This record gives sequence, structure tokens and C-alpha cells, in this order.
Amino acid sequence: MTFKNFIASSILLLSVSACIQDEALNVEAAIDACNGKSIQLSTIDHTNKEIEVYVLADTDVSAQELNFTLADGATIKADESENNDNPPYFDFSNSTTRSFTVTSEDGHVKTTYTVRINKLDLPTSFSFENLKQNDSYDILYVSDKQGILEWASGNPGFQLCGMALSAEDYPTVMVENGGIKGNYVKLTTRSTGNFGSAIGMPIAAGNLFIGSFDLPNAVLHPLTATRFGYPFTRIPKILRGWFKYKKGSTYTDSQNHTVTDKEDRGDIYAVLYEAATSDYTLDGSLFPEDGTINPSIVLMARIAEEDIIETDQWTRFSINFLPQNGKTVNLDDLKNGKYKLAVVFSSSVDGAYFNGAVGSELCIDEVEIICE
Repeated sequence: MTFKNFIASSILLLSVSACIQDEALNVEAAIDACNGKSIQLSTIDHTNKEIEVYVLADTDVSAQELNFTLADGATIKADESENNDNPPYFDFSNSTTRSFTVTSEDGHVKTTYTVRINKLDLPTSFSFENLKQNDSYDILYVSDKQGILEWASGNPGFQLCGMALSAEDYPTVMVENGGIKGNYVKLTTRSTGNFGSAIGMPIAAGNLFIGSFDLPNAVLHPLTATRFGYPFTRIPKILRGWFKYKKGSTYTDSQNHTVTDKEDRGDIYAVLYEAATSDYTLDGSLFPEDGTINPSIVLMARIAEEDIIETDQWTRFSINFLPQNGKTVNLDDLKNGKYKLAVVFSSSVDGAYFNGAVGSELCIDEVEIICE
């Protein structure tokens, strides 16, 4: 290399280095996740900037651990301090709701989130009467005197494909009146359009489940985006409720190819499973495509294929919880919150793998879990 070429190369390297150093700072001020030692579940409403944090009913929240996952370079601070605050531990003993402000890496963008701590036990009856206000899609919830528990769905992920013009166009919606006692939930398998087809996700099954939906993983790791379950300290015996079902006309696979020898069907199930830590949850892979089930499942109630019939009349279902994987419930672990219960409904049984029929529709109402 000549001295001239050496100088030219050196200048180029210095220029590249300067460009890297002068790269614009991140302007995002967002919270992507929230977790902590005693947190059983957390959900983030990115539209309304609200975070629901769920802990067991007897949890001491005077020093609640909150570990926030932020956009690159962003920082977060409680808007008002409390006596026991010592980040990442925050005092919620005086109020279950507090506000936190995220500041972007460049310092110019600020976003305020409302964080609410919910201390509750998992209910055992669900009527689907309550709808949380949201600018885009329906969010259903159940409530008790200590807080609310939101039902999760894939609606936030469906929003990414841009196929919905209104809340009624989403896979999971609440329908007013017409149910057994009032409102009910309707789950519909929808097309995700060109966006979904291009990434091997041509459909989005309507689903509703106890748990949370992890939006950041919705595209890259969709099976892990659905996180099922909440701690449960009783032994479930029967899952029962009411349904209506109709299947879509054309069954397609994840490559959007028509499968002529298959028909769609809905799915209704609940599982009690082992969860040694508060942050452990089953995800969308709990039923692998090879026909097995996750080894941590202890009890399961799942509607039989022949029982999920097409009908436009409300039809009763009653399903016994049966032992799985040769396991039995450990009563000490049950009392200490080492088990979680997931209740799941889907308009397409293989929707987690993006197989199903657009137009399949499962309606659900008045669900109960009968326990010992």
C-alpha cells in the first residue's frame, strides 16, 4: 500500500467512525414490558399508555418491584415519589395507581404511562359484560373489589396488518345483547391481507384467553406472543358454558394454500399447569403440531372434536378436567401458588400455526369453572 493510499484509507476510516459517533439518538419513549419478582402477569395498552400489573391478593405492594423494558437509550421516572420508593421498587401502598414518564434517548420525547396494581384471585365465572374503552379494538375484562383482570387476545397483533377499519373488523369483539343473559364474545378468523401472507401468517384466528399478549414478539416469534394463565389455588373439576359455531368455507395453511381435505373447527379448553416461578407461563406452543402436550400440564378440560358442532343456537358445553402427563396436583404447591390456570377460546383450532378458514366464527357466553 502506498503512503497516498494509506492516508486515503485512514481518512475513510475516520469518516466512518465520525458518522457512527454522530448517529442520531433514539427518539422513542416507550415501555415494551414490565416484570418483577411478585408480578404474576402484566399487560400494556400501547394506545392508551396504561399498564395493568397483577399480583396475588396477599402481596405486600409497599415495595413492588417493577422492571421496565424500555426503548433503546430511554429512561423512566415516577412522576411523584412515595416514602418507600427505591427503584426498581416502588410504593403502591397509598394508591394502586401511579404515573411514570419515559424520556427518549435524545431527551425530546416524553410519554407518560399509568401503572395500576391489581391484587386479586382468579375468578371462576365469566359473563363477558364488561368492555374497556379503547380507540381501536375491544378489550374485555372481569372485576372484583380489588381490581380488574383483562382478557387477552390477538387483537393488538392484528392491528399491525392494517385490515381493520373499526373495532367490529377485529378477530375478537364483544357483541351487545343476544347472549344467554346479555352480551357475549364473538371470535372470527380473519384474513391478514398482503402483510400477513408475506410473512407466513395469512390468517388471524379470533381468540380470547386468560393471560397476556406480548406485542413485540407478535411477528418474529408469534407462538411466544400468547402467554397463557394466572395463579390458581383450587382444583378445577369442570369447565362449562355456552357456544355457537360455524366454520369458514375454505381451509388454508400457513402458506395460504388451500387444503381440500380439511375443515376448520373451533377450540375450547382450560389447563392447570405447574409454574414454579411467578414469571413462568405456557405459550402458544402448549399443543405442538406433533399431537403431544406440554409436560407441565397437570389437568386439562378440552372440548372433543365431535362436540364442537356447527350451530346457530346457543349450545351447552360441560367438560371434565382430566389428569395429564401422569401427574397429580400437589396440595402444598397448590396452596402456595405454584400452579396456573389458563382458559382459552379460539375460532380455529390450529390458528396458532396460522392454519384455518377465514370466516370461522365461535361465540362464547356464561363460562364457569367448577372446583372441588
